[in-house]
Amino acid sequence: MTQPRYRLAFYGDDFTGSTDALEVVAFAGLRAALFLRPPSPDVLNHFRDIDVVGLAGVSRGMSPSEMTEHLEKDLRYLASLRAPIVHYKVCSTFDSSPEIGSIGRVIEIARSIFGDPVPIVGGTPSLQRYCAFGNLFARSGTDGNVYRIDRHPVMSVHPVTPMHESDLALHIGRQAALRIEKLTCPFLDQGYELASGRFKDLAERGADAILLDSTNASQLTQVGRLLVDWAGVSGSAFVVGPSGVEYALTQWWREAGVIPPPTSSYGGPAAIDQVLAVSGSASPVTALQIDAAVRAGFAEVPLDAAALLGDGQNTAAARQAVARTLSLLKEGRSVILHTARGPDDPRIGKMIDMLVSGGMSREFAKHEGGRNLGRKLGQLVSDILQEVPLKRLLLSGGDTSSQVAQLLNIDALEIESRVSPGVPLCRARSIRGRLDGLQIAFKGGQLGDEEFFKRGWLGRV
Repeated sequence: MTQPRYRLAFYGDDFTGSTDALEVVAFAGLRAALFLRPPSPDVLNHFRDIDVVGLAGVSRGMSPSEMTEHLEKDLRYLASLRAPIVHYKVCSTFDSSPEIGSIGRVIEIARSIFGDPVPIVGGTPSLQRYCAFGNLFARSGTDGNVYRIDRHPVMSVHPVTPMHESDLALHIGRQAALRIEKLTCPFLDQGYELASGRFKDLAERGADAILLDSTNASQLTQVGRLLVDWAGVSGSAFVVGPSGVEYALTQWWREAGVIPPPTSSYGGPAAIDQVLAVSGSASPVTALQIDAAVRAGFAEVPLDAAALLGDGQNTAAARQAVARTLSLLKEGRSVILHTARGPDDPRIGKMIDMLVSGGMSREFAKHEGGRNLGRKLGQLVSDILQEVPLKRLLLSGGDTSSQVAQLLNIDALEIESRVSPGVPLCRARSIRGRLDGLQIAFKGGQLGDEEFFKRGWLGRV
């Protein structure tokens, strides 16, 4: 049998999640590149030696109809690469809804391309996300405690996709008419033969998807073996889950001797003269990080979210923000721009009220406001980089990360180092652009400790 060119292909539903998956495979010693759009043969030819192809998407913010229009062609592209496993990478907290970022709709689309059943990997223990008997638990960055996801102090009140159900089979099942079965911890703990037999039994009984528990590294390695074996049976397995999928696969490949130990290691980022940090996150975790950044010496530029979304492509608020940031950068300062310091920041309420007054429903305004604000922040960064050739960007927030990356003229990302678990520092690859070599970290709102921005500037001090 001919060895497939790629071991794995994955689609990240936002940029922060995409770089998380990229980090795991790179740290395991595999050669990987994350593309910002399906690469042309010419672009892909510049990455001939890679083992893993990633595609950074924005489907976490899409409606089901948008997914139907845009996502299918990306999944078909990944299927054309003929990797044994194609992974749809979701956030480790699985936050989604029938209206926004529907994981159920993704599975419906994928079944028409890859077939049944679709394995769903529930946990990522290394990020302190645990799935037991189908229920998801996650550590909170605000107090360090682990909560059932529907009682999590942040995710249970997420402004767009609050998690009101911890049973992932029920949660995803409410997003599409799917029969989702579970393979729970006891099967994983009692030996591979029992777990494998259970998986085959559920598949033969007609499951549309099979949810796999994982609360520790040993269980996750068993999950990796199940995924590899299922790919051998199905020809090309489509898997849904967080970066626990990459951890599962690389742990099993290592144990089975399929991949050698990594020959290079990735430490923390080196200190640098100055950085630009941009945050569109309203998470309380990010608020703590912004406070610590200012104490460390960042100059802050608070942004008025409502004013940024005012009429016109180049509002006065945007021009003023760019001018202020450029002035500080030219003085040699590191700068952090932010649209909120936590969920209770009145700037967010003001933005939503403005959108509601224009005819949007309040729920739609929360979603669309975040997405449009991300686009505006992306344009601000693009304008700033036109004037000041910075070497490093630190981005916080899913919409912010996605929109900034899409507006920059880069083709792909590779791993440079690690700022925080799940948040690598990436190196931009631009085949014909001037931003080749730019370092960028993409951080979800819940990730990173209090020193995240400081570490991204000054390294480990």
